[in-house]
Amino acid sequence: MTLPTLLTWLRILAIPVLVALYYLPETINPVTRDLVATVIFVAAAVTDWFDGWLARKTGQTSAFGAFLDPVADKLLVCSALLLLLEFNRVSALIALIIIGREITISALREWMASLGKRGNVAVNSLGKFKTAAQMVAIPMLLFNEKLFGVIPVREIGTVLLYVAAVLTVWSMAYYLWLARVHMRD
Repeated sequence: MTLPTLLTWLRILAIPVLVALYYLPETINPVTRDLVATVIFVAAAVTDWFDGWLARKTGQTSAFGAFLDPVADKLLVCSALLLLLEFNRVSALIALIIIGREITISALREWMASLGKRGNVAVNSLGKFKTAAQMVAIPMLLFNEKLFGVIPVREIGTVLLYVAAVLTVWSMAYYLWLARVHMRD
């Protein structure tokens, strides 16, 4: 068990805590709940970047870590989107686009790996921009308040999530385009 893998597991373990915040009895003030959820999500998102950097820097990369890291990322994003959907902070269409893309691309990567062509659909900058837009938008939507009483965080988060949805469709189309030559097999 390496430190990068431990950080990935902590990201996965943060998900039930995040979800539980929204289903606890009304003993937590909603503003406090949203702030705590935002902090948990941001901390988890930071570990998404940090564990990969740390694994490469220390030479602690592994096949298991390479598998678990994107799974943790997708679980975190999908869980947060479903919470946001439940609390009417995101539209069902946007959640469906983003979650559907994650399922499609995961299946595509698995299929391409079975053909020995996983590198053909490796993560590229378009996918990284999509992830960055999501990772900034989601905590803004979890926060759900005006920052310092004036900055419309929810509205900014909504716009960023629409940007993420466009990048989601674009990146999915790109990955499918790259894999098209193998779809005839």
